[in-house]
Amino acid sequence: MELAALYDLKFGENGLLSFYIAPMGDPAMGPSAYPHRASASEDPIAPLGHHLQDSTHIADDVITTGLTYKFARFEASGFHGREPDEFRWDIDSGKIDSWSIRASVNPTQNWSAQYSFAHLASPEALHPDEDIDRMTASVMYNRPLSRGNWASMLLSGRNRTSNALIWNSYLGESTLRFAERNYVWGRVENVDRTNELLLRNLPEPPSFQESIIGRVQAYTIGYDRDFTLPHLAVAPGAQLTIYSTPDPLKSQYGSHPVGTVLFLRVRPISKQH
Repeated sequence: MELAALYDLKFGENGLLSFYIAPMGDPAMGPSAYPHRASASEDPIAPLGHHLQDSTHIADDVITTGLTYKFARFEASGFHGREPDEFRWDIDSGKIDSWSIRASVNPTQNWSAQYSFAHLASPEALHPDEDIDRMTASVMYNRPLSRGNWASMLLSGRNRTSNALIWNSYLGESTLRFAERNYVWGRVENVDRTNELLLRNLPEPPSFQESIIGRVQAYTIGYDRDFTLPHLAVAPGAQLTIYSTPDPLKSQYGSHPVGTVLFLRVRPISKQH
């Protein structure tokens, strides 16, 4: 997911200047991506709004400069806008044709908020002539507990294509670790969907015009429990998601489709875990 170098230069008591360069990395866009944030640490499924919120966390040829003063930080990035192909073990280099800016504040140890904006040049291989402007805003809260931790986030994301198509997404998620080894989590989403879903994975016709057909709501709850092995924490888990679909999708998916996931999570741990 990342191959990068970071250099921080401290100046004065409260200032920090940062330089980041990555053949594959994370530009200044959005909050921490869902695989890396504590509020989604146990949920194995990507959010429905991933491509409106944090899909830029794996971008090619990223250059970022950041300036921090006390609890405020401003960053600007240039990067290659095309999303990686399906062969994720190589690096899909390209010219730096996209940019992003992000402002974030961390007023206390357990609160963080950010606003970011990006211009993505031709991010989708299926729509090479289409650029996207993306905006995200989020608030994160973390609360340490005597035998656990509670992490939560609210997030909104919006895409505006060069064809003037506007998508919106909203997300709230929370993960609670309690009694040391137990995790329970939830996620609520409300995300615009387009008529691409009506094609049922068939190729797009030459005259196809993408449009918003309604919003999908998703409500997820899950649980897992750690069992410790030498240097490993192993957790069998399960989660349930109930969806609410707009009228154009009901003939294919029904009014309230349900998804279930069973999984086994393996995580390295230290002696201090």
